[in-house]
Amino acid sequence: MEKKIRVRFAPSPTGGLHLGGVRTALFNYLFAKKHNGTFVLRVEDTDQTRFVEGAEQYIVDCLSWCGITPDESPQNPGAFGPYRQSERKATYKQYAEQLITDGYAYYAFDTPEELTAKRNEEPNFLYGQKNRMTMRNSLTLTPFEVNELLANQTPYVVRIKIPESEQVSFLDMIRGMVSFDTSLVDDKVLLKADGMPTYHLAVVADDKAMEISHAFRGEEWLPSAPIHILLWKYLGWEDSMPKWAHLPLILKPDGNGKLSKRDGDRLGFPVYAMNWTDPKTGDVTKGFKELGFMPEAFINLLAMLGWNDGTDKEIFTLAELVDLFSIERISKAGAKFDFEKAKWFNHEWIKKSEARSLQSEVFGLLTEAGIEVENDNLLLKVIDLVKDRCNLLGDFVVQGSYFFQTPKTYDEAAVKPKWSIEKADFFKAFATSLTAYTDAVTLENEFKALAETKGFKPGELMLPFRVMLVGGKFGPGVFDIAILLGKKETQSRIEKAIIVFSQ
Repeated sequence: MEKKIRVRFAPSPTGGLHLGGVRTALFNYLFAKKHNGTFVLRVEDTDQTRFVEGAEQYIVDCLSWCGITPDESPQNPGAFGPYRQSERKATYKQYAEQLITDGYAYYAFDTPEELTAKRNEEPNFLYGQKNRMTMRNSLTLTPFEVNELLANQTPYVVRIKIPESEQVSFLDMIRGMVSFDTSLVDDKVLLKADGMPTYHLAVVADDKAMEISHAFRGEEWLPSAPIHILLWKYLGWEDSMPKWAHLPLILKPDGNGKLSKRDGDRLGFPVYAMNWTDPKTGDVTKGFKELGFMPEAFINLLAMLGWNDGTDKEIFTLAELVDLFSIERISKAGAKFDFEKAKWFNHEWIKKSEARSLQSEVFGLLTEAGIEVENDNLLLKVIDLVKDRCNLLGDFVVQGSYFFQTPKTYDEAAVKPKWSIEKADFFKAFATSLTAYTDAVTLENEFKALAETKGFKPGELMLPFRVMLVGGKFGPGVFDIAILLGKKETQSRIEKAIIVFSQ
């Protein structure tokens, strides 16, 4: 019987959700949905020193905004709970003790001060094969001494006993066969002094308990793979071990190293899915959502960082991604993050979206900017007219606000140097004689006919007309703008601007 597909996204609630984390969640989701499997959210909150209040809900909100909602989670538990590691604490100690009994792990009673002193003696100190027999642990102490220390509740950690000079190999679904020499791996802590497991023990115990079939995680976890594979073996669960896939890194724009929050701050773009407010400092780190990205575009651009369907196509719906997704199409190499390309994805998604699907968001942005929108039908027409000019949702404010309020200022520098009494006369005549108000083409013809009568080339008058209606040198076709504004409003704006330009 084939193993049921169960995958998990297992973030730590320590702060904002990096776009690399969202991509890991996305690839898990796509794989699960492609194979009629289950996508699990497991919160890895065993490091209580780094736990941040509100971070778990933030992660849930980010996934919800992206449209990649888990099938099982702390908020929607299934049969494999609990879904927070802190609530599974009792099980980890049992496995740690089993490993000690079987000779695969040991108690280490070294104090933090002793370890600090050792690190000062040896700059590259790693607790392991070369020095474990010189340290204070259950390998160097007598059973009596160990039992006495335990009875006196002396603080200890449990460390895995890494074998000497062995090769640990496994098949990675992206990288092929990967091998590690255990002589280069140190004796990692499995159980901390507070009784909480480290990531190494918890991830193995939880993947087993939750019957995870495939483990997809970032490439930065590759050096931990031999420890986890040994634990699967030492706990007698080798036959249940999930298949592994280590996803390529998302790199800085110049390709030199992993993209970090610091890079985003330095280069002026977000790296978090949504705004993150640090509960201690109150500092807000901007997210893609608040910057004006559509969730569909955000998911689309993340999918293309390290994956493609084998064609030149770049715009995909979530349903299409599910249908086309395959691990074989994920690249081994890191993917450079390009913010201009990210905005291009958003621009394409804004262009292809129906006005009604954008209506609520654009209405909110305009209202927030102090612009009253009283006509829903006009708003839909404005969205359709200007969406091709918007890279971010916030661009609708600049590109659309003048449809709902008369310009307060004008780009006079663009008009005044070539302004003349004759031009003023033309626009007065045009304003009073406006008749053709059925469509933009007819209105343009009327404008050009009058220009010819008055001895002007239409091109000389287009820019002043645009600035009169909009306030600046931007926007869609000027006659399309005039049609939407209506005859009365267009006349009013021309008359007001003539006075300003003639001063």
